Amino acid sequence: MTPLRLRHWDARLHAAVGALPASPADRWLRRLSRAADHGKLWFTIALVLGLRRGAPRRGAVRGLGSLAVASGVVNAVLKRLFGRVRPDLANLAADRRLRRAPHTLSFPSGHSSSAAAFATGVAMEDPLAGAALAPLAVAVGYSRVHVGVHYPGDVVSGLAIGAGVALAGRRWWPVRPTEPARVRPGSSAPALPDGEGLVVAVNPRSGPEGYDPAEEIRRLLPRAEVLAASDGCGVGDLLEEAARSGRATALGVAGGDGSVAAAAAVALEAALPLAVLPAGTLNHFARDLGVETLEHAADAVTAGQAVRVDVADVNGVPFLNTASIGVYPELVRRRDALERRLGRWTATAVAAAQVLRAGTPVSMVLDGRPVEVWILFVGNCRYTPRGLAPAWRPRLEDGLLDVQYLRADVPFSRTRAVLGALLGISDRSSGYATSATPELHVHLWSGPQRVAYDGETGEAASSFVFGKRAPLTVYCSRTA
Repeated sequence: MTPLRLRHWDARLHAAVGALPASPADRWLRRLSRAADHGKLWFTIALVLGLRRGAPRRGAVRGLGSLAVASGVVNAVLKRLFGRVRPDLANLAADRRLRRAPHTLSFPSGHSSSAAAFATGVAMEDPLAGAALAPLAVAVGYSRVHVGVHYPGDVVSGLAIGAGVALAGRRWWPVRPTEPARVRPGSSAPALPDGEGLVVAVNPRSGPEGYDPAEEIRRLLPRAEVLAASDGCGVGDLLEEAARSGRATALGVAGGDGSVAAAAAVALEAALPLAVLPAGTLNHFARDLGVETLEHAADAVTAGQAVRVDVADVNGVPFLNTASIGVYPELVRRRDALERRLGRWTATAVAAAQVLRAGTPVSMVLDGRPVEVWILFVGNCRYTPRGLAPAWRPRLEDGLLDVQYLRADVPFSRTRAVLGALLGISDRSSGYATSATPELHVHLWSGPQRVAYDGETGEAASSFVFGKRAPLTVYCSRTA
């Protein structure tokens, strides 16, 4: 069908909608159309979704990010490119018109693209919430035809563009898998009814301000011994004493990744299973494991379900997630602070620009090869997506260290890294290198530095040996 014929039928459909008899729906569709002005409807929904941790909150962030990009593409580029004027409202009933008719161009519909972008973005992280929003997004699109300010073709194109922008965003902002990382199945761990025999160390400083999970843990596992860490007696100290006394059948930890790493060190030494109760701000290890809530952890402890996972170490100190030398820890801190407002890929690019501009390169020898780097990242198992600040692991039992670094001896490596992060191709920058190995030897020529691991900082040293420990048994309510 030729463009002229398409416009003809588009105009006829618009006229047919305009000729519909008056009904109570007119008032509600007019209100719906106004509610979506400037994204107000979607910002309100995002605020509600953001009150719930996990997939709803991630969906709200991705939805708003997709909306912002789709709105910019439509209003700043496509409307000017096509230049279609608004429909004539002369024959539209007065009680169906908006109080203020828009004076911008018509094709494609900005309201429709924003609606589809937001709903699709939410659906990518939280399919149930996205399915609930889909009819509302379509209704917003139709309302623009019903009040006369758009042709049907404007709306259909806007919906398609918005959904396409959200889906294309996966290239720069990968969707975290809903399935947890692969683990070694079926490990032996005792079932502890009501938590009997479990000693849990709680770090009250982990997690959101004012949140103390101790009472919730006591409710879920009433026979567990729940201890609170303090400045003078940390998580590791509490669990070491419990293991030495022989009163612990299993150890537990409630806190962030640093607390979990400290507890894992004690559990490995004592040959006891570990229960990870997510109570930190980010809970990277618990999320990769698939233990999303305190209830998940309590169910696994009660049922005696456990798996075995890899543990890495640096100079004999175990870590579960990542270790790094250089500016990587500060990059991640700034990225996490910016991500909710900017989205992952933009936040990574901004954080990289900030820390690399002020950073100092580190001269080192990696497994006998001299190199000068801005960032050295060592992950316990391979992380994805590749590039600056990778986010999650498909497996927790691959027996490998994920080694990634950004070289400082390549011209314009910092500029290339920032642009690569913004475009989602930092892993293909000429200054970026990656490998996987069961052991890594690092010697620093530029003097002693501290190594950061799982949110903690180790002793300053000039030589580091990264390797793998024996697997750790962790309570987890799955077997594959």
